Amino acid sequence: MANMISDETIEYVSILAKLDLSEEQKEAAKKDMGRMLDYIDKLNELDTEGVEPMSHVFPVQNVFREDVVTNGDDSERLLSNAPEEQDNMFVVPRTFE
Repeated sequence: MANMISDETIEYVSILAKLDLSEEQKEAAKKDMGRMLDYIDKLNELDTEGVEPMSHVFPVQNVFREDVVTNGDDSERLLSNAPEEQDNMFVVPRTFE
């Protein structure tokens, strides 16, 4: 295990994550973090010469539609059930002074 995680690192990470870890949990977290870093080191051994950087594995295209109003102005019908309306808006009780 080339990547040894210190007790100080575990303590710092647990503070950041707002976790109250027991000593057993801290030891398990040290081992888990060490294994993660070892795996990343293994990935760094890959030959990426000539591989173009990308943000996604698959081609990504924008799937959002244009924001177009489709139901029109139906304010009269919407306000017909309002107990009180003013200037084409609902009138509601004040919630603060």
